Order: sequence, then C-alpha cells, then structure tokens
Amino acid sequence: MSDKINKVVLAYSGGLDTSVILKWLVETYHCEVIAFSADIGQGDEVEEIKENAMNTGAAKVYIDNLQEIFVRDYVYPMFRANAIYESQYLLGTSIARPLIAKRQIEIARIEHADAVSHGATGKGNDQVRFELSYLALNPHIKIIAPWREWDLNSRTALMAFAERHGIKVPTTHAKPYSTDRNLLHTSYEGGILEDPWNEPPEDMFMTTTSPKDAPDKAETIEITFKQGDPVAINDRSFSPANIFRILNMMGGRHGIGRADIVENRFVGMKSRGVYETPGGTILRTAHIAMESITMDREVMHLRDSLIPKYAELVYYGFWFSPEMTLMQNMIDETQKHVSGTVRLKLYKGNCIVLGRKSDESLYHEDFATFEEDAVYDQKDAEGFIRLNALRLRIRNLMNRSL
Repeated sequence: MSDKINKVVLAYSGGLDTSVILKWLVETYHCEVIAFSADIGQGDEVEEIKENAMNTGAAKVYIDNLQEIFVRDYVYPMFRANAIYESQYLLGTSIARPLIAKRQIEIARIEHADAVSHGATGKGNDQVRFELSYLALNPHIKIIAPWREWDLNSRTALMAFAERHGIKVPTTHAKPYSTDRNLLHTSYEGGILEDPWNEPPEDMFMTTTSPKDAPDKAETIEITFKQGDPVAINDRSFSPANIFRILNMMGGRHGIGRADIVENRFVGMKSRGVYETPGGTILRTAHIAMESITMDREVMHLRDSLIPKYAELVYYGFWFSPEMTLMQNMIDETQKHVSGTVRLKLYKGNCIVLGRKSDESLYHEDFATFEEDAVYDQKDAEGFIRLNALRLRIRNLMNRSL
C-alpha cells in the first residue's frame, strides 16, 4: 500500500465482498472510487445498485448494459468451440470476467484513474482472470486486490464489517453462499457447499425447477444456426441475448442444466461449485447435433482435440492472449458450414435431440442406407480393411518370430 492511489475503478456487484471493498478502499487509500457494475443478465435492480454504491462512498457509478456484447462476442465464440471444462463446467463465470475487465480498463482511461480493483479472493480463479485481462489491456495499470491485503479473512468477518458500517448487503448468516449470475449461468459456492458430501438445498436454486417437479408433458423446440451461432427459435429470429433469455426460461422450466462439480482451480486447489446453465446446456446439445451433419470428420476430430485447451484458456483467464486469438480463428473457420435446424425435446432435466437438417449437410441417405445402392461397392471395404490391418499383421508376425 506504499503507492499513492488517486482514483480507482472497482468492479462492483453490490454483493457482500464488493460492498465492503468499496468502503475499505475509501478508508484505506483515501482515494476516489468509481464503482462499475456490468449488467450481463444477473437480474439485479440497477437503481438499487447505484443507490447502495453512492451510499457506501462511491464518487461515481457506471452501470452498463453489456448483455448483447456478452453473448455475441464472448459466449457465442466459446460455444462455437463446444468448450467445457473438465467435462462438466460450461464456464459461465469464467467467460464473463474478460468482458468486465475490458470495460473497467476503458472506464479507467475515461476517468483518468490510475488503478482498478476487484472482489476476487486470494484463493480463487477470478483474481487471475481479472488481472491477466487488466495487464493484457493496460500493462501500466495498478491493481488493488483487497483480499490479498486486508485482515478480513472470512465472509463472517465481512458481514460483521458491513453491519458496523451500515452497509446493505444481500448475504445472510442463514444463506452464506457466494453467488454469481449472468445470462449464461448461476453459480453457488461456499457455506454448506464446501463439504462435497452435502446435498445442495433445493431452495438454493434460482433459475431451474427441480426435474421431479418439472412438467409431465415434454416441450419440443427447434433451434436454427447460421455459421455456428443460433439465430432463431421455432422459426422466429432473436438477438443473441434474447436467444439466451428464451432458452433459459424453457430449460429452467424443465429442470435442465444443473451441475454439481468438484473442479480443479488454476491456483492449485479443488473447489466444489453448483451450477445452473439451462440455456447453455440446450444450446451445446443442439450445436453438437448441428455439427454432426455439417462438419467434415477430420476437421471435427482436430477441433475436438482442442476443446480441453480452449476451455483451459477461458478458465485460467487467457482470453486476451495470442494463443486464444489463434485458436478462435481456427474454431471460426470450422463453423462456416454449420448452418441448419435442430429439433429437441425438453423433458424433466433432459435435452434430447429429435432431428437435424441442413442445406449444407454432408449426410446422404443414399450413401448410408442399408438398402441397395449404386454409390458404394461393399467389396471395396475388403481392401480398405486389409491395408489398415497391414501394420497389425506385421507386428503379430514379428512377435511370433521372437
């Protein structure tokens, strides 16, 4: 804390951590604090956030609606890659951080601020995601990470600080979850969830119905894609953000998209998180089905081999890295013919593909049929098999001669 800070832009959500941080920054650094809240579909009351920030000591408040940018420029590119971390996590928190960081740096330039700050803990992934993005976009910016400086070492201590200073926060001792929400997902960590044996309480979930309470009647929907991106639902065109609003509503109603995960954090420890990603789960299922009839086999296999690395880059915070730019360009090249429509059934936690069609389909019934055809001589398969078996036969003969 030896550096003099004149003005800092804080990524402010209005939750427990950032509310306390705002007050702490004013008291500790005696500087102006610009509170910035990104509206990426978390459903918060904008005026309430602004009022709470000003009451807690903010000199100015930015609240920017970034929902369309979030889906169009961050979520869609990631879903074109079918990215998934450790086979379960659809990266809802991870993909939001570079967007928030980018806008923070833009505001810091506008306001002539010399520092930025965030509410990520010293144990988590978000500190890395925010700070790698900050430094990639402005190598000279100063960064204040309160969780690595102060002596408020628990959320219980933060709640006590908030109570002493009259700060209004949503977290309570009864439900001490750390929650992150945006158009892609809702996540829950902390509290009783820290014991991976504990079942998540049903009243915790905000966006999905329990599958057992979901409608007994299935719902059939169609999603239309153009070059890898969804553009319409049931033949009606919608903006990227509205696509997700609709899919979240549909998926949530049918109990789709819950995940309970123990994941490996970038900093080295394991962490338990519970996630709701209804629209994203539907979209990924549909996108994979669309690719199945429009993407060349070898292109698909090569792209699929990159999914773990792509997901790692998002999860670890390297969105603004040269390797991510390279991979995204390659991913986007694979999507040029991924256009058409997928039909799905939503039913009690399940998203089931019913059909797919495309003007650019590589699937030809006259090639694949088990009935008589004139395009495939089945005798050709014998030579194909013998050539592919040649190295196997040679190895066997060699082993016998030893």
